[in-house]
Amino acid sequence: MEQPDVLVFYVNGRKIEEANADPEWTLLRYLRDKLRLTGTKLGCAEGGCGACTVMVSTYDAQSDAIRHFSMNACLAPLCAMHGLAVTTVEGIGSTRSKLHPVQERLARLHGSQCGFCTPGIIMSMYALLRNHPVPSAQLMEEAFEGNLCRCTGYRPILDGFKTFTKLDIKFLQEFKCPMGENCCKNNAKTAAEENPAVQVEEAFAPYEPSQEPIFPPELQLESAKFTSRSLFFSSDRVKWFRPVTLQALLELRQKYPQSKLVIGNTEIGVEVKFKNLDYPVRIAPTHIPELNCVTKLDDGILFGSSVTLTQMRGALSDLVNTLPESKTRVFRAILEMLRWFAGQQVRNVAAIAGNIITASPISDLNPLFLAAGCVLKVASMEGGTREVKMDGDFFKGYRKTAVKPDEVMVSILVPFTKENEYFDGFKQAHRRDDDISIVNAGMRVVFNEKSNEIEDIHLAFGGMAPVTVLAKKTMANLVGKKWDDALVPEVCQSLQEELQLAPGTPGGMESYRNTLTMSFFFKFYLRVLQSLSDRKLQIVNVSDGLMSRSQSALPVYERGPSKASQYYDLSSVQQNQTDVVGRPIPHLSAKKQATGEAVYIDDIPKFENELYAAFVVSTKAHAELVSVDPSEALKLPGVFDYIDHKDVPGSNSTGHVIKDEEVFATTKVTTQGQVIGLILANDQSTAQRAAKAVKIEYKELTPIITIEQATEANSFMPPKRTLRRGDVEKVLKEAPHVVEGEMRVGGQEHFYLETHACIAIPKGEDGEVELIASTQNPTATQARTGCTFLGCPSEQNRGGFGGKETRSTIISTPLAIAASKHQRPVRSMLDRDEDMVISGTRHPFLGKYKVAYNDDGKLLAVDIDLYSNCGNSLDLSYSVMERAMYHIDNAYYLPASRVTGHLCKTNTPSNTAFRGFGGPQGMMITENWMTEIAAKLGKTTAEIQRANLYQEKQCTPYGQPVINCNLTKCWDEVIEKSDYETRQKDIAQFNADNRWKKRGLALVPVKFGIAFTATFLNQAGALVHVYTDGSVLLTHGGTEMGQGLHTKMVQVASRALGVPIERVHISETSTATVPNTSATAASASSDLNGMAVLRACGAIVERLKPFKERNPDGKWDDWVQAAYMDRVSLSATGFYSTPDVGYDWEKGEGNPFNYFTQGVACSEVEIDCLTGDHTVRRTDIVMDVGNSLNPAIDVGQIEGAFVQGYGMFTLEEQRYSPDGFLLTRGPGAYKIPAFTDIPLEFNVSLLRGASNPKAVHSSKAIGEPPLFLSASVFYAIKEAVKAARSESGLTGSFRFDSPATAEKIRMGCMDQFTEQFPAPAPGTYKPWYVNM
Repeated sequence: MEQPDVLVFYVNGRKIEEANADPEWTLLRYLRDKLRLTGTKLGCAEGGCGACTVMVSTYDAQSDAIRHFSMNACLAPLCAMHGLAVTTVEGIGSTRSKLHPVQERLARLHGSQCGFCTPGIIMSMYALLRNHPVPSAQLMEEAFEGNLCRCTGYRPILDGFKTFTKLDIKFLQEFKCPMGENCCKNNAKTAAEENPAVQVEEAFAPYEPSQEPIFPPELQLESAKFTSRSLFFSSDRVKWFRPVTLQALLELRQKYPQSKLVIGNTEIGVEVKFKNLDYPVRIAPTHIPELNCVTKLDDGILFGSSVTLTQMRGALSDLVNTLPESKTRVFRAILEMLRWFAGQQVRNVAAIAGNIITASPISDLNPLFLAAGCVLKVASMEGGTREVKMDGDFFKGYRKTAVKPDEVMVSILVPFTKENEYFDGFKQAHRRDDDISIVNAGMRVVFNEKSNEIEDIHLAFGGMAPVTVLAKKTMANLVGKKWDDALVPEVCQSLQEELQLAPGTPGGMESYRNTLTMSFFFKFYLRVLQSLSDRKLQIVNVSDGLMSRSQSALPVYERGPSKASQYYDLSSVQQNQTDVVGRPIPHLSAKKQATGEAVYIDDIPKFENELYAAFVVSTKAHAELVSVDPSEALKLPGVFDYIDHKDVPGSNSTGHVIKDEEVFATTKVTTQGQVIGLILANDQSTAQRAAKAVKIEYKELTPIITIEQATEANSFMPPKRTLRRGDVEKVLKEAPHVVEGEMRVGGQEHFYLETHACIAIPKGEDGEVELIASTQNPTATQARTGCTFLGCPSEQNRGGFGGKETRSTIISTPLAIAASKHQRPVRSMLDRDEDMVISGTRHPFLGKYKVAYNDDGKLLAVDIDLYSNCGNSLDLSYSVMERAMYHIDNAYYLPASRVTGHLCKTNTPSNTAFRGFGGPQGMMITENWMTEIAAKLGKTTAEIQRANLYQEKQCTPYGQPVINCNLTKCWDEVIEKSDYETRQKDIAQFNADNRWKKRGLALVPVKFGIAFTATFLNQAGALVHVYTDGSVLLTHGGTEMGQGLHTKMVQVASRALGVPIERVHISETSTATVPNTSATAASASSDLNGMAVLRACGAIVERLKPFKERNPDGKWDDWVQAAYMDRVSLSATGFYSTPDVGYDWEKGEGNPFNYFTQGVACSEVEIDCLTGDHTVRRTDIVMDVGNSLNPAIDVGQIEGAFVQGYGMFTLEEQRYSPDGFLLTRGPGAYKIPAFTDIPLEFNVSLLRGASNPKAVHSSKAIGEPPLFLSASVFYAIKEAVKAARSESGLTGSFRFDSPATAEKIRMGCMDQFTEQFPAPAPGTYKPWYVNM
């Protein structure tokens, strides 16, 4: 038997020699589990979030150069690392020695909040700098195409890293700060003191590339030893071969015909992880010369099949820059497509062959290769070498090609183009960056010499069939036709007949996808028409009017560098230097996060005798459990036990408000993802493999998935709430105008970067179990376990947004049961797909309304029914609906109102808290009717909004007066700062000049109530210890999720005690130190915990008062020592409960909120009417945050909430099958905003002179209120769609539901192309997915 080789590679300069390299292990697992380098995180396991990014360096002997590139460690096979040098975030700097400039600048410029994504972002930037020490701003932003962040809104990350770039001179000249004369740069000294971001060159040490670690000499001097020898690695389950000759590769393929070729592992890694596929033999053809060649030939360029997409991009770029334009049109189309192909990390390792041979029907490159007629060279032992042309017969079926099973792709020839040949590519996806296509296309036309007569044409499409297809009939019909105005309708008709998708086609969006084929051809037609005109061949009559108004359809998308400004008052010069309240100090954990030293749940070292838990969950939405058989799973080596409802020591019933859930399902499941059991094993991979081996037999029942289905089945949760004021029916009857309508607001996945995680540790005495949990709610986590005692430290919670307020107990309770049963520590961290299917999301809503108003647009009354999709249990749905009802007024005075809430019970995972907690859904529906009123009256929406804004002391529908109302002030300020009036005129002119691009501008205000609507939760505790050395230890009841709560609490304590912030230390949140904590939620944590900290510190100060009086010249340490010597307690608790809050629903009396946070946003967008794509050109925000405790953190919360809300209202669409199967799981299918989705210009101002007497140091809560301001983007899109519809003679209001996806934008524009594909009637077919 062949002996495995020793794997040799370097990690952070340290030589690793692994004698037992397991081919199933990824680099990430090895780094974390074997080397204990836990800075590199697992965020998704599919290369879609970038949390696992590392830098890999390799020596290329042919060019005698060292190449550095970023890579997803979660997909990178460990065995592929032989001869490479890996650098992780720990390898470039640390808080114990020195931070690398990349780490320092990100940390100091507020680019980290929860921090889970931070190491990956750091390493993407680091890899860029190793290749480009002074990159352009554009290149810098492109480096993060494969990274995601859910907290920051991206702006501070980009600002931090712009300090490394050569900023575009034009950008610097054109940028005008919206603060005008008040720009912080006009007061450089003060600004530099308070905000180091404005004086970058002085604030940071320069980046010195010469100081970077050297490449390991052994890998360079003895490179042949690592690259020229074949390798073999094996484990009990998998063999791994790395041949170095084509002959050896072909022999291995002959010997192992079922083997899989692995280069970047970007496809196979996902198949093994998520599709449960096994590949016992894997061959890495990465070191075979013929497969790595890039050769220029007379008829094109030859790429070896193992050439990566990044290498291909580089080679094509060189040719485009040196060869005539007419010769490189295919190359240009490929380069344009590669801009949007996955992220940098994937392109750096993914090979050309993988994209072709996997034969994905939505491959980005295959339509281009097909249209260009590329030629493959393939080889096998029996058949030798042959050429295969990529034509209409190349793709034989789903995931099947003309390449035979025993053949290996050796190379691909990409041809040059001729003078009379034109080529282009197109792609539309849910998100522009790093997203798979909905539909894509490659198009080629050849004209007869000096003519506009078509000699040959290729139209290739992806996403329109199970394979990439050529529209053969259409192509044949077009030969000999003229390239003129008559061509477009003929092609559209032909494509409709040849490619039309039937209703219910896999993937859904049938009408949209059909329309895109025509939109793409129309763009191609116009571009070629323009080229023919530019060549002045006098062969085509071009309508000046057509071309001038259609110019906007021609250019490829270009996004310049983003720009931003933040404006807030600086601290008073009279303020004591040790007093940091109101100062923009960085997040206290930022440096640890930037260096990978911050410890998250799964970073905690394994405990002795620890077991790993994998969840066995339902795959059906509604079914009886006939049988559950874990016997096969228990036979697997390393599996310890199976836990289910029979192991629960007490009641199996659970739930946050009522006991309407089960810890483990017993006889029936009511949603996909419901926990049935738990597999305990020695490690994660074994446990997960065993969990999939548990055999479950179901008897399926009819599921209820949507709000409409629940309404029809009368599936509601009691009680039904109604909020009333005035005689609504009378007003509606007598009003001069009434608008009636409905709007749907989709749900939203939390997508916190750290998924649910927990470690349960039995203490051995009195049944005690300690839980270390990623939770926002330690007390609820303690209460749900049923343990005698639970300590619940949760400092490691990173990212929650409401998703870890109650649903974390789905994970922690089973683990506590397992740990208690076996008296062994038990750990679990959900994979991204597991988390998304188990834990629930934001509630989808449907609103049906009648609104009365007068001739001036003044609101008179509203009657609205709100329906929320709650899922299979109550959880927090009752309170979510209450807040939606409370916020149905948004920022507008409603003289009369009737608001009724309906809680729909469905067979989907129980939906739960999410930032805004129902408020955004209610306010969204309100803004919709405001646009409809404006349309009915022929006024602008802004006029209607401004006329109805709350004024001081006007009362809400629940009778609470709005005190310190700053809505009008915010409104007027944002109008001025955004130059609203001028831009409205500019947009009107732009829309008049352009047919296929339209712009829209919209304003949206927000008034958000601050307090828990469950009155008893408005309380908090704190504990302060002062030690004899003068140091202070602070503990409070809030959890740090990245929102800066701990930082603010340290600032409050520092001021209260009069000590420098460096003397104050914070302890992890734990039920053992501060009991009975309320959840860190409702935006109230700074208010509640800040006041508790203030009171605890006040007690200490009061005790020290006599000693200060005796020794007025003394210092803090002197007074503390004196108090200790006098036996005075230096420990104090603080408790605070919000006064005068609470609402009695029965009586309709009370004030549910302590105060209101207010703000206004103005956003401008541009849409592509042919594809539905959009760009946020600019956003201006003015936010009333009172006297900010920390303006940098508050600005970060505003930007982060805005971008998260932007995702909710535009990109993020949950899709369930009619049977209740979640289709959008993982970053590959569910798209949150990426770096280039944020506004091109993003300006945030904190309102001046707006103190708040009802919170600590006159501050205001800020976590949730800004999220709804992102609705300004949605309504700007609606304005742009309205402009597009007017081109087709469509005026007035129209239904436009949230989210405003590319599909809804395109189909809403309504033109000659969309008219060909009307939506099929509901009920006439089974849709691929349903609206929740």
